[in-house]
Amino acid sequence: MPESAARPGGPPLIGRITRRPDYLAAAKGRRFHTERLTAQGRLRDDGPPGGLRVGFTVTKREGHATERNRIRRRLKVAAAQAGESHRDKAVDVVLIGRRDALAAPFAQLVEDVQRALGVVTKPRSPKPPTAAGDRPAGRPGRGKGQGHGQGRDKPGTASGPGPAAPKRNS
Repeated sequence: MPESAARPGGPPLIGRITRRPDYLAAAKGRRFHTERLTAQGRLRDDGPPGGLRVGFTVTKREGHATERNRIRRRLKVAAAQAGESHRDKAVDVVLIGRRDALAAPFAQLVEDVQRALGVVTKPRSPKPPTAAGDRPAGRPGRGKGQGHGQGRDKPGTASGPGPAAPKRNS
């Protein structure tokens, strides 16, 4: 039976993110940072049914393979304990481990994961309706050709005052 399948008569188990597109989709969602981990998550509207799915990653910058595996194992157990209250939500969360997760007390790690799940699983608030083209007052657009020095030509250009730029022979 797969990990994401529901228990008979109980809530679904915490599933795993295994596919790269799911990791990339979670990276576009909300973020939460501590010294020990970074969490990225998004609410799932489409895709596989089920509850909470968690993915784990630790970059090579955080240490050798044994250290990275220890960080990942600690995060897995912390996510299993902290995710109990969130496992009925259809959400994907990626936990990125940091080196400080090795030396941190386990209770602190569980607390960090609980706080991270609370932040990244929060539904987005609806944006207030705005008229098309609204911009803050006093701030002109900075589109192409409207950067700093608008209306002033640089010396040495064909349209600007001053001596013409010397021609180069290549």
